[in-house]
Amino acid sequence: MQVDLNCDLGEGIDLAGDGADAELMSQVTSVNIACGFHAGDHSIMQQTVRAAKQAGVSVGAHPGYADMLGFGRRNILMSADDLRSCVLYQIGALYALVKAEKMSLAHVKPHGALYNMAAENFEIAMIVGEAIKSFDSSLIYCGLAGSQMAKAAETLGLPFASEVFADRSYQPNGTLLARVEAGAVIADADAAAARVLAMVGEGRVVATDGSELAIKADTVCVHGDSPEAVAFAVKIKAALVAQGIELAPMAECVKT
Repeated sequence: MQVDLNCDLGEGIDLAGDGADAELMSQVTSVNIACGFHAGDHSIMQQTVRAAKQAGVSVGAHPGYADMLGFGRRNILMSADDLRSCVLYQIGALYALVKAEKMSLAHVKPHGALYNMAAENFEIAMIVGEAIKSFDSSLIYCGLAGSQMAKAAETLGLPFASEVFADRSYQPNGTLLARVEAGAVIADADAAAARVLAMVGEGRVVATDGSELAIKADTVCVHGDSPEAVAFAVKIKAALVAQGIELAPMAECVKT
């Protein structure tokens, strides 16, 4: 059994301490790099791409709404054309820096509010997918397992990585509990590791109401914007390896 371990990086913050991004890269197999709209900038993007190359991890674009103040976590209404070009612009920006380092771009994972909206709204999920496909139809569309993004990827013929979250609570409908709600973020590394093992190894997760949901896990996200990020990544990686689960880049874990 294989699974990818991914992390959102290049966001210009270092809550986990000096060198946290480098430590996180040593634990994961894929990184999602902010593209300058919700966080990061051209310099941070370049530094992060170079660090990913040195660490030997797979690179993906992490486009979000143009919302630096809200860290891309506020819903923004946009026309279909505007949103499509917004996503396409960000993919292209990161691709330029990836190509300059003679690397490959492997996937696209929306950020924050854009991710959550695409997970629940098929039209938005399709717009994101259309932007990805118009750039490169071989790019993996990475999104919430069992969501509208998975449906959009199938409709468009794009490879899709079903993503699960180590540090987030699930609602009974399979979507993530909003961060503003109590218990939305799991702060205990042992509890997070146990949930990851259940999701990856057994294909199940317990929702907020106690019900058990079937879930597919191609890739596991560990958020890089918390003080516990490195500890979480270390604990989860160790738990997976101990269970005989191989860590591999996202492209190797997606069945096309």
